[in-house]
Amino acid sequence: MAHTIREKNKLLARVKRIKGQLDAVERALEAEAECEKVMHLLVSARAAMTGLTAEVVEDHVRTHLVDTELFPDALREDGVEELLAVIRTYMK
Repeated sequence: MAHTIREKNKLLARVKRIKGQLDAVERALEAEAECEKVMHLLVSARAAMTGLTAEVVEDHVRTHLVDTELFPDALREDGVEELLAVIRTYMK
């Protein structure tokens, strides 16, 4: 995936933040924290994973499916935005 190599440092930074969030979940569970706190931490970690996934999917669509230099007639630009809007909504 060429686009993941291009964005490697940015993606790895996001993964490290997600690891930190999961470590916080582990610490909360070990400390027998209140359910509300654990759920809040879990929701935050899930949102971070969803955001990372959405970014990789969007880059994939733009790089491999609708590259207008390689495939001038692949999709119209507003079609790309419509597709990505659906994907973003689905991933929420």
